[in-house]
Amino acid sequence: MFDREVASPPLGMTDDGPSNLRRRMVLKAGLGAAAVTAFGALRPAFGSTLAQALPSGVREYQVVWSDQRLDALRGKIKEFQFPRAIPGSGWKYGMDPDYLRALIEHWVNGFDMEGAARNLNRYPQFITRVEDLDIQFIRVIGEGGPNKARLPLLSTHGWPGSTFEFWNVIEPLAFPSRFGAGSEVAFDLIIPSLPGHGASGKPQRPIGARTTARLWDKLMRENLGYETYYAQGGDWGAGVTGWLAIDFPEAVKAIHLNLMIVAPQIPPATEAEKKFYAEADEDERLWGAYYQLEATEPQSLAFAMANNPVAQAEWLVQRFYQWCDKRTRSFDQVFSMDQLLTNVMIYVMNDAFQTSTWFYTGSEEEHVKQMPKGTRVSAPTGFASYSGDSRSPTPPRSIVEKGYNIQYWADVPHGGHFAAMEAPELYVQDMRNWAAALKL
Repeated sequence: MFDREVASPPLGMTDDGPSNLRRRMVLKAGLGAAAVTAFGALRPAFGSTLAQALPSGVREYQVVWSDQRLDALRGKIKEFQFPRAIPGSGWKYGMDPDYLRALIEHWVNGFDMEGAARNLNRYPQFITRVEDLDIQFIRVIGEGGPNKARLPLLSTHGWPGSTFEFWNVIEPLAFPSRFGAGSEVAFDLIIPSLPGHGASGKPQRPIGARTTARLWDKLMRENLGYETYYAQGGDWGAGVTGWLAIDFPEAVKAIHLNLMIVAPQIPPATEAEKKFYAEADEDERLWGAYYQLEATEPQSLAFAMANNPVAQAEWLVQRFYQWCDKRTRSFDQVFSMDQLLTNVMIYVMNDAFQTSTWFYTGSEEEHVKQMPKGTRVSAPTGFASYSGDSRSPTPPRSIVEKGYNIQYWADVPHGGHFAAMEAPELYVQDMRNWAAALKL
């Protein structure tokens, strides 16, 4: 089945292309279409077609932000004092101060914090203990019923994102027939918050993508009872996914990446490969200051950010601005302030900013970017190259193939670093194409 390369149909050219899918996603929004809860526990907006007993050691979780905490947050935001601005600088030297002022104004006076909490409870969420950490995760069981196999897909976010990155793709992936697609490709979605992120537990010291891969495998096999599963990720999620395929090949049946973190340690062999590495070094020089700080001195950053929600929002939102695809849309057309602030609230309300940056430190200490010499991922691999990712341009396919068993490749016409959040309709179509091409 996987002994040959499978050509993928070009995105945007199928009958279920982005315009049709977007229309269906809009039509379905707010209709109360049921997503099946993970273990039979109902949420108001969703019905159930498959009930399961709650596994031992797994408990339900819901986002709860008390009025007292929200009032205290509003007070801190109002007290923020702006530093001296450089006239007319915009985004040139960091966060655009005019945009930040508008964001703060909306945060205090326009953003529905209580409504954001309700939105974050739209899908069933749980917490379970894995080794010495509580791991919070979303789990939505796709359509098909107890006698029809679905595809268990472990999807991992990165930084400065969260599980909220996947909010607009969960239902189309789990319930494709509601969006005009066949139900033969439906996923059980398991979307955990990285250690130190969201409502997941905070490690006592930095850990990185390889340690997280070990935790995720235990989550899937020991806590949730899957014998085998599929995995997908971008940003640090691509690192976790890569190490899952390397360290647990008996469990990981296939993977999908939209970024390469775990890279083969092989010198460039072509002019295109040499050009890519040279440009990557220059990009890191220009845009990698945040990375070096978080990877080497996260505690220095923590002292500046502690108890300062505006500073945390600035640091996070600036990355969204820099890394998204702004070639054909303005920043506020790519992300609404409500979307950005919902993601920020996940960090602020869980006191997760500091420990989220530790993931960089831990990943550096674990050398997660360096694929062991002589290693090549054997699991059938799909790769989606989002052409607007300004932070992590896709390497030549020849480099990726040195480390991965590429069976599916897609060049996605638009969308950037935050693929599922920026271009949900193309993301959904690409995941369906991957599953179909590999005959999962």
